[in-house]
Amino acid sequence: MTLMLTACSVSYKFNGASIDYTKTKTIQIVDFPIRSSYVWGPMGPMFNNQLKEQFASHTRLEQVRRNGDLKIEGEITQYQQRNKSVSAEGYSAQTELSMTVNVRFTNNINHNEDFEQQFTATSTYETTLSLNSVQEALVGQMVKDLCDQIFNATVANW
Repeated sequence: MTLMLTACSVSYKFNGASIDYTKTKTIQIVDFPIRSSYVWGPMGPMFNNQLKEQFASHTRLEQVRRNGDLKIEGEITQYQQRNKSVSAEGYSAQTELSMTVNVRFTNNINHNEDFEQQFTATSTYETTLSLNSVQEALVGQMVKDLCDQIFNATVANW
């Protein structure tokens, strides 16, 4: 009985990843280009680096340039801001910043798990602040949220 329990090949971790490392050994993460009409230059590299780091630090998958057992690709499709709330004087009090990515996931071991899906993250800031003064922190927060969503959808099987 003990031998059977130790022979189990599925890895369950506190980060939510459940990957059968006997079958799935590699992942290909293609850089996401920005296809949004409104762009903040550093957001593309921030997103691409964070996504690759997420899989490197939370799985044992080897990242490869092509022919991965798993493949993640897509594009940043939207980056926008809009008024979220209005003050008693009728002026904008808060602004919501949002970022949307379109993800295509291919599981070359089990194509039943393939999908294409959009993920969105938002963050709010006081309109009295300039976007330039808060943009880096807000985009960093949204990128982390998006990468968590993508990680959970692709390898956490939630």
